[in-house]
Amino acid sequence: MISYTQYSLTKIENLFRDLGFKIRYEKGNFKSGTCFILQSKVIVINKFVTLEQKINSMIDMLVTEEINESLIDEKQREFMRTIRQTRLEI
Repeated sequence: MISYTQYSLTKIENLFRDLGFKIRYEKGNFKSGTCFILQSKVIVINKFVTLEQKINSMIDMLVTEEINESLIDEKQREFMRTIRQTRLEI
């Protein structure tokens, strides 16, 4: 299980950045807290949602989207697998 801390959010952000995504925190009217813009690899996160919502939104994207794991090192692949496995067990 992943803890809902700023450190966990930073690890997930770094994972997405290494996968080639840009992360932006903006105000907006999106209910899930995250807006994923296809083809451009941009993730827009509502800056007014809680830390837990930010982490859960990004984890949901890791679980549901096709991710090219060859872009990241083995340590980050293991972290991503841990996140996916944890989410599947819930």
